[in-house]
Amino acid sequence: MQLYRLGEMRDKKEALRALGVEGGGISIISKKMSLYYFMIKALRTPAVNILKQDALSIGAELAVPSGAITCEKAYFDCILIANRKQVEVLSHKERVQPFGLKAVAEALSTFLSELTFPLRIMGVINANDDSFYRGSRYLAQDAIGEIEKMAEEGADVIDIGAVSSRPGATTVSEAEELARIRPICDMIRERKLHEKICFSIDSYTPSVLSYALECGFGIINDITGAQDERVISLAKTYDAQLCIMHMQGSPETMQLDPHYEDVVLEVGAFFEERIAKCLALGLKREQLILDVGIGFGKRLEDNIALIRNLSHFQKFGCELLVGASRKSMIDHIVSTPTEARLPGTLAIHLHAVSQGAHMIRCHDVKAHRQALTVYEALR
Repeated sequence: MQLYRLGEMRDKKEALRALGVEGGGISIISKKMSLYYFMIKALRTPAVNILKQDALSIGAELAVPSGAITCEKAYFDCILIANRKQVEVLSHKERVQPFGLKAVAEALSTFLSELTFPLRIMGVINANDDSFYRGSRYLAQDAIGEIEKMAEEGADVIDIGAVSSRPGATTVSEAEELARIRPICDMIRERKLHEKICFSIDSYTPSVLSYALECGFGIINDITGAQDERVISLAKTYDAQLCIMHMQGSPETMQLDPHYEDVVLEVGAFFEERIAKCLALGLKREQLILDVGIGFGKRLEDNIALIRNLSHFQKFGCELLVGASRKSMIDHIVSTPTEARLPGTLAIHLHAVSQGAHMIRCHDVKAHRQALTVYEALR
């Protein structure tokens, strides 16, 4: 007899199929092969004790403070540890329980969907002279050359913006933004580049968005998170995807003492509200992309919490985008100038993919394509 411990398996069903497990068994066993962790905050003490017993009865676990069993407080935080099959059981079982457990059951059920999206790399081109990373700044003809280079290096999407959104960036007029973006859009249309690769317009200005969409762009990247209904309307009219990004404040103010009680819950609540707004105005869920907004009104600990818990946002059934390319959070972890932050960028983005990211927005397409290809092979 020989034995070795297996690492994480990305495609558990395929591993079981290769072993020779038969159809019904594959579905049953695969659900027991992934362990989930859920933080449940401010749960009523009777509910904590009921959920603890129900979890134990099916082989799951609920980690609770020592005072919960003696009801020292009215509410407690706890951590549920369960595999997929056990989550399914609890999401049904707790629906008939009192003390707020029905809401727990409904929340758990939102994590059971198995929607998948292809992993995409989004290259960044800034048609301005103010973006925080000089290596991403391109104007007119130079931008087209870089677009063609990124496409050759393996970009799936190219995101083009004419206004810097770095912390403290100054506002640019609508006329100036359109003047910067128009020649690039015109060349993309004339050369029919939009037929070869997907383009994203990084703007929330309706006139700029309209011009880009007319030129064949397929994604609106809105750092204001679908605040303006005209942006949603444009996405619907052109059947474009809409990326909803979370930002606390504006580029001018976002890093002036940002604060959250719980950044994961607050960003989640923001997405819930904006998704409902988009759906009510006629967009389809599959048109929506969610971006937690790394560095946009976030402290280092907020950025880390969002990346570490990115899988939480899978419950919305939308594509998840992460863009931490060369951002200052790397400098806050290990003092490094912008030009030397590629290794830190790759570390963050690979971890984000492991936590459920579907699209990575980056400045260094070639390095990311190689890193993600190797990473996918290892998984």
